[in-house]
Amino acid sequence: MSDEFNDSSFNANKWKNTDPNRWIGRPPGLFTESTVSEKNGNLRLTCKKLPNPRVVNGKTFTHEGSNITSNTAGQVGYYFEARMKANKTFMSSTFWLINNANDTNGCDKRTIELDIQECVGQIVGTANFAQNFNRTIHSNTHSRNTTCATTPTGSVGGNTVLNNKVYESYHVYAAWWKSKTEIVFYLDGNEVYSITPKADFDLPLYLKLVTETYDWNPVPSDGGMTGTWGERTTFYDWVRTYKLENL
Repeated sequence: MSDEFNDSSFNANKWKNTDPNRWIGRPPGLFTESTVSEKNGNLRLTCKKLPNPRVVNGKTFTHEGSNITSNTAGQVGYYFEARMKANKTFMSSTFWLINNANDTNGCDKRTIELDIQECVGQIVGTANFAQNFNRTIHSNTHSRNTTCATTPTGSVGGNTVLNNKVYESYHVYAAWWKSKTEIVFYLDGNEVYSITPKADFDLPLYLKLVTETYDWNPVPSDGGMTGTWGERTTFYDWVRTYKLENL
């Protein structure tokens, strides 16, 4: 679950590049392998507009994004960090984790999600909550799709303003999964807030590096892909995962 991205070759032993059997993307953004490259010490996820609209499973897609998932799951006690520079488009730049509900049973057959950083470069939506998404670390914990009525559902999050826009420079976004009831978040090496999730966070979680479209941030009138290749690309300098142990 760690990668310096220095060998100019996508490491399929560590990461999966798209998984259409699980998630093809949220319309109008379709996940495609061709948006992903590794060069100059960075994993690069480039947002694109499809040459022609594509219909998949009855849904129409006009843009391309990326969906990278770790092949290994993290556990309670792990610390995750990424040095990342966001793209400047209406599509997202993200660093997060989610479980695979199909790996569990009983009351553990549920979905928990840990969003360390979720941002966009261009704000198109008018909702109040969206207006700071290009200048903050925005984190969330989610509990949903529960199978037992006793399992709480809902979201708890936090955010802190950066010293610039998310696409203007690299920042280090991190979270310490301290316990099943506490997650501590860091920005550029400094603790910024902690979150107590709605439900226990004690299931294995897989890392996700994703550029996607959001319902609340629609495609701008010009199609949203008028910037340079670099402006349309999210750069990950590295991703590092630590297992904390008592010495």
